[in-house]
Amino acid sequence: MSTQIEETLVLVKPDGVARNLSGEILRRIEAKGYSLVDVKLVEPDRSLLVEHYAEHEGKPFFEPLVEFMESGAILALRIAGERVIDGFRALAGTTDPTTAAPGTIRGDLGRDWGGKVQQNLVHGSDSAESAARELALWFD
Repeated sequence: MSTQIEETLVLVKPDGVARNLSGEILRRIEAKGYSLVDVKLVEPDRSLLVEHYAEHEGKPFFEPLVEFMESGAILALRIAGERVIDGFRALAGTTDPTTAAPGTIRGDLGRDWGGKVQQNLVHGSDSAESAARELALWFD
């Protein structure tokens, strides 16, 4: 039975970078068996973030999310592995850090920021199509 290696985008969001959690997040990704293909620290401009989150434009959380993502440095990661898209999303945990399961990045390291669930440490692509689109935005 052959396995397919996938690639996905992971972003360590400004709260993760500011709290010095990038190393711990990288450790968990590597401990899971995924490979770091490309890594860069960026301070994205609004146009990149608007394009990245385009499917959410018009939703009530869109502007606060873009503003938060503009607020500091982001560690952008291209990671690879078998079923890495689903695997990383499971490793990250549910969106709300308060209810994310123990053992996940958000469950162990996330904090409640007064209901601002966009401040949840990491982003991971949700499908192969999203991963391809997002990787093309963040990496040349």
